[in-house]
Amino acid sequence: MPALAETPTGNQGAHRYPLPLGRRIDLPDEGTTFVREVSGPPGAPTLLLLHGWMASAGLNWFSAFEPLSRHFNVVAPDLRGHARGLRSRRVFRLADCADDCALTLEQLGSGPVIAVGYSMGGPVAQLFWRRHRDLCAGLVLCATSMGFVPVTRDRIVFTAMMAALAATTRLGGWGATRLPGLPKFAFAANRAPGSMPEWAAAEFRRHDWRMIVEAGHSLSTFHSGRWTNEIDVPTAVVVTAADRAVSPFLQRNMAQSIPSASMFEVDDGHIACMHDTFAVTLTEACLDVADRIAYAPSA
Repeated sequence: MPALAETPTGNQGAHRYPLPLGRRIDLPDEGTTFVREVSGPPGAPTLLLLHGWMASAGLNWFSAFEPLSRHFNVVAPDLRGHARGLRSRRVFRLADCADDCALTLEQLGSGPVIAVGYSMGGPVAQLFWRRHRDLCAGLVLCATSMGFVPVTRDRIVFTAMMAALAATTRLGGWGATRLPGLPKFAFAANRAPGSMPEWAAAEFRRHDWRMIVEAGHSLSTFHSGRWTNEIDVPTAVVVTAADRAVSPFLQRNMAQSIPSASMFEVDDGHIACMHDTFAVTLTEACLDVADRIAYAPSA
């Protein structure tokens, strides 16, 4: 198992979370990505953890690595453009993230996996199933939906705004500009992180902000409603019931559109992943999917 570091102390006093240090992996014809791994019990299924927009594997899953590793092997990449993830001059596409994951699993000699997507990671997980069915044994979709801007009028406005920002970033010199709503600590002084905000700032500074903006544009155009009813692997949906970023109604609607999807709820908002209570529910959802895979009749 890779060495474990500790995240800085969070808001819960002296409690610290074990964090796998990770390693860089070369993806043929694409570039270099970064993956955190944790070994679970012998013979355990493998989870592919896919983080949200403007996060990283470490930021999104730090509270979940240890509880999940009691039951599963864990592979958690930084998605392209995010933190230490792959860099590319091509326009960011969610589909490319799904393909990166398939290449990463090929390099690791791992799979099939249960793809676990949080927020933006949800569309990546859905596309991973659609594009790489042989590598996807199950899905766990958290704080996510079939589309992030469901109203056509709003989608046109948001897409136009993100497209304009993306065009601006490609002109250069925009990398240190804060996005609206980005936490104030995101571009703090470059120093060794000793607290949760400083550690988060260090992760933010690693982002490629041109790709981050293009990821926002890609999210605004994503909608899987035409094909979620075709998902044929065991699936669980974790609804963040107090979410103001992704409507709980849309999350539940997605669960109802996927055949035989189970549904779990946490009474928390869009940053539920930072709390221990989410890790408990996430583990239950992953175990539910793993059990259904284990007892599924052979093809």
